[in-house]
Amino acid sequence: MALGDDWFVEEAPEADMALGLKVREKLADEHSAYQHIEIYETESFGRLMVIDGCVMLTDRDNFVYHEMMAHAALFTHPDPKRVAIIGGGDCGTLREVLKHPNVEHVVQIDIDEAVTRLSQQFFPELCESNVDPRAELMFRDGIRWIEDAEADSLDVIIVDSTDPVGPGEVLFTSKFYRACRRALGERGVLVQQSESPLLHTRILKKMHADLHAAGFSTTACLSFPQPTYPSGWWSATLAGPAVTEFREQDAAEKEFVTRYYTASVHRGALALPAFVAEALATA
Repeated sequence: MALGDDWFVEEAPEADMALGLKVREKLADEHSAYQHIEIYETESFGRLMVIDGCVMLTDRDNFVYHEMMAHAALFTHPDPKRVAIIGGGDCGTLREVLKHPNVEHVVQIDIDEAVTRLSQQFFPELCESNVDPRAELMFRDGIRWIEDAEADSLDVIIVDSTDPVGPGEVLFTSKFYRACRRALGERGVLVQQSESPLLHTRILKKMHADLHAAGFSTTACLSFPQPTYPSGWWSATLAGPAVTEFREQDAAEKEFVTRYYTASVHRGALALPAFVAEALATA
C-alpha cells in the first residue's frame, strides 16, 4: 500500500497498525510467476525489498535477521557440515552460513529465481558468497525437495520463509516438520522464522506443538528486534535434541565478523517474557 508518492506503508491488520518508510524512488517492479516483487530506495533505510506488499528486507536492518537465523542454529549443532536453506532467496542467510569454516555444503532451495536475480542486482553485498564452491542454489519447490531428501542427510535446516499465509502456509505444518525431521541426522537442528512474539503468539504456540508432534524432542524460541517487521520484534524457533544449549565458547571465539550476533546475544535471546513462556509451556 502506498501513502502518497513518497511513502511505502505496510499494514498489519491483525494489530490495527502500520509501518511506513519514506522512499526516494521505485527501482524495480516485477510480477514473477509466483509473487509481486518491488525494490525501493528509501530515505534512511537504504534499499527496500517488498514482496506481495510486505517488507522483506532493508539495507539498514537485515543483518539482525540473517545473523540470528544462521548463527544460532549452527552454533547449536555440535558439528554442522550439511545445511539446507528453504527459501532465503535474497541470499543473506546463505552468506552468514558460509562464514562457518566447518560447513562443507549448503543448498538453498527457493521457488522464485526472480528474488535472487533482483537481490544480485540491488543487494549485491548479500549475494557476495553465492560463488563459494560450497554453495548450491536451486530454484524449485523447497517442500518437495525436503520430502525427497535422503534420511539423515542434513545437519541443519533453515526455513527462511515468508509469513504463514498463502503459499508459505504449508511450511508451518506438522507434515512439513515430519519431512524435515526425517531428513535431519540424529543431532540435527531446524530453525524457522516464527513471526512476532507480541502479535503472533497463537502462531508460535501452534508451531511448537506441531514440531513436537513431528518428533522434535525440544524446541526453543529466540527473540530479537527487527525494526521494519510488524511490531518491530521478531522471533526464530529452534527444534532439535537439545536446542536450549549451544557451543557458547565457540560462539564467543568465532573468527568471523558479525554486527548483531554474539554468544551473549544468543544466550539472552533464549530468555522469554512471561507471557510467551506461558503460551509455549502449554503448546
